[in-house]
Amino acid sequence: MHIIGLLAVLIALPILGILGAWFGLDAAGIDGLRHQMQTVLPGYLATSGWLALMVTLGVVLVGGASAVAISLFEFRGKRFLSWALLLPMAMPAYVSAYAYTDFLQYAGLVQTALRGWFPGFRFDVRGLAGAIFMFVFTLYPYAYLLARNALSERGTHLMEAARMLGTPLPERILRVALPLARPALMAGAALALMETLADYGVSAYFGLTTFTTGIYKAWVVLDDRIAAAQYASALLLFVAILLWLERREQQRMRFAATRGGRGNDGAEARLPVLSGARAALAWLVCGLPVLLGFALPVLILLQLWWGELGRPAQAGFDGGQAAPFDAARYAGWVWNSFRFGGMAAAVAIVLALSLCFAQRAGGLSRVWGWLLRFTARLAGMGYAIPGSVIAIGILLPVAWLQALWPAAGLGVLLTASSLGVVYAYLVRFTAVAVQSVESGYTRIPASLDEAARTLGSSRAAIAWRVHAPLLWRSLAVAGLMVFVDVVKELPATLLLRPFDTDTLAVIAHNLARDERLGEAALPALSIVAVGLLPVLLVMRALDGPGRARPLQSGAPPA
Repeated sequence: MHIIGLLAVLIALPILGILGAWFGLDAAGIDGLRHQMQTVLPGYLATSGWLALMVTLGVVLVGGASAVAISLFEFRGKRFLSWALLLPMAMPAYVSAYAYTDFLQYAGLVQTALRGWFPGFRFDVRGLAGAIFMFVFTLYPYAYLLARNALSERGTHLMEAARMLGTPLPERILRVALPLARPALMAGAALALMETLADYGVSAYFGLTTFTTGIYKAWVVLDDRIAAAQYASALLLFVAILLWLERREQQRMRFAATRGGRGNDGAEARLPVLSGARAALAWLVCGLPVLLGFALPVLILLQLWWGELGRPAQAGFDGGQAAPFDAARYAGWVWNSFRFGGMAAAVAIVLALSLCFAQRAGGLSRVWGWLLRFTARLAGMGYAIPGSVIAIGILLPVAWLQALWPAAGLGVLLTASSLGVVYAYLVRFTAVAVQSVESGYTRIPASLDEAARTLGSSRAAIAWRVHAPLLWRSLAVAGLMVFVDVVKELPATLLLRPFDTDTLAVIAHNLARDERLGEAALPALSIVAVGLLPVLLVMRALDGPGRARPLQSGAPPA
């Protein structure tokens, strides 16, 4: 049971560190806060607010339209598009931003062609509109996936009932499909907003003044710990509200899904067949997000990398002459990413198995039971907390302890080794492992535990000798998900990584920031390739029995 208390302390410490900064607020801190409210805070609020609003609208529109087309209609190429729409989940928004910046720059192919038709035409992708575009077309799969599941469970039967009552197709979509998918769309939009608020790469690369860039600037550039904590606490409040909204919508989704029983799903429903202009419209609705969110950025990055391979030698990071592609440096970036990911995944699996086993075993005292529920709630919230907030929440208590106890060397221990960055990964991504292990435990009957206890096995023996072999698939998925999230994580890695230790995400950001997009292409493509692994797992899970059948040729048209 001690591991539960340890996990609770590890996860709660960054949050407590952020909130604790307000208790030490003195007169100078109040003056600083007043100055921030008059200068930078309105800009942070305005930019973050507009991002939140427009990304919500875009994700709901793109994800909802594609979910309706895939779930409620049959057309040629639907099976390909149904899984291709998930591919942008492998594309981090900051990687997409690097690709589109080169493609849409002033001297690029697009603007050059447009100026040939419209003299004087000019636009800059590096702005709020460009950031909204990146977030919408890389994060819409959250809304698409949840809305598709909601519509597949009951939408086909309800749409068929509405058709038999003579309701036209547009009204069926507006009055039946969209209200049914609304909780799922809102839950997906909340998840997308958490990712938007947690982003640092796009905002920093485009020069936007968001809370995440403000946190990094206050801590690293201005060396103002109090201001960084204040920005982090404001962002934490945003995330807490979004998390509450997402959980409320998830509860509504479960209610809608369970009502009516399993025999009322869409397994035997006959879907309307689209052809001609309607089929072309369905392809446009589903194909355009795949093109803009995944295919085009990947092609741009491949072109940049290919062009970089043909360039002559140029100055490297150390000022000497180096080839555009340095295999040794690239291997070092890959090793650092995989090392951090492997360590975080291994520890997260142990923590998740211990926490889930404690919840399953029960028999705890009142105090331990309360602590277990509190720890589970904290672990679930950790994934929603931005990496920059977690990093500041770790650094603040360490700075206080270092001032009180200089001989301990806590600051050096966390910032000069891998311990600090792995700790941040665990706080943020343990929730991913817990969810996977919990789903695996639902398939293990309680009778196995009772039989093991009858034979005299201890709790530890039951967990490691009975449950772990049966949970190996869930544990493997948990480790894979944590590993991939660690490889893509940018703000926490930037703030906490040891000196001269760069990961694929950090080096791609640094190279793109220095306008060396050709060199940034290979690490960016590597991140995308790693991100494809969990997407393939989701595709495999969705590509199972129970898909609705199309209407026969003699059935009434849509």
